[in-house]
Order: sequence, then structure tokens, then C-alpha cells
Amino acid sequence: MIAKERIQELAEERIAELNNGLYIVDLRVSTTNVIHVELDKIKGGVSVEDCMSVSRNIEHNLDREKEDFELHVSSAGLDKPFRHVNQYAKNIGRTVKFQMNDGTKYEAEIAKVLDDSVVITYREKEVLENKKKKELVEKIVELPLSEIKEAKIVITFK
Repeated sequence: MIAKERIQELAEERIAELNNGLYIVDLRVSTTNVIHVELDKIKGGVSVEDCMSVSRNIEHNLDREKEDFELHVSSAGLDKPFRHVNQYAKNIGRTVKFQMNDGTKYEAEIAKVLDDSVVITYREKEVLENKKKKELVEKIVELPLSEIKEAKIVITFK
């Protein structure tokens, strides 16, 4: 089996050369040497050229005579949950669905990212003092990253 550490080293070597904000979101190596590398960028999207460049560096530095392998290098999909803290920072200002470990759910905009938490804002109807009907009130909540079970971008077509 090909060592995951070796794949990570080769991918990070090329990422450092590209120096364009690329980072590894997920890296898996199966027992049958099927390698999956998912990339994202701090700003903007991952290009086909980014994926090809990382893929080539991995492929050209592994010996197929020693161990056969299958390699997949792709961008982190919009429909997939966040798996890296940089994904929260990249999506400041966007609406995200959060599922917390305790079952609580939020659909909110990311306001800012701190070292170990995310600050979100959302609007909720609430009955205010001395009023009989509900009004929209803006809520600000800080979510510890350790308490977030899943976070996904809300995809809208406007």
C-alpha cells in the first residue's frame, strides 16, 4: 500500500510551488491504492490546471512498477460538507446550513471565523415586549468548530 504521508508530501510540494492559495481538504488512500485528493483555494475556485499540476507531481514521483495505483485529484464540491477551517473563511458572507452535535440546526450567514469558532448571523421571528405580533430580529451566534457536526453551503440560483 502506498503511504498516505508520501502522497501528502508530493501534493504539498506542488501546492507550495504554485503558491496560489491551494490547500488539501481531504486525502484518502485505500488498501487497493486508489488515491483521492480533494483541493480547495482560499480565494476563488480550483482550476483544472491546479488539479492537473498536483496530479502530475504525484504520478511522476510514484513508481508504477513497484505499486500500481489509481489517482483522482479534484476540487472540493459545493455539495459536500466543509472539512477544513479554511472553507469557513472562504465562505464568509454566504449562507450555510449548520447541523450541530446536539441536533440544533441553523441556516445562517457566516460573519467571521475565529481560531476555534465561527460567528453566524440569521433572522428569526420573535415576539417583542409590548407588541402582539412577531417581528424579524437579527441573531448573532458563535459556534465552536468542535460542536459543528456538518456545515454545507446553501446553493441558490438567482
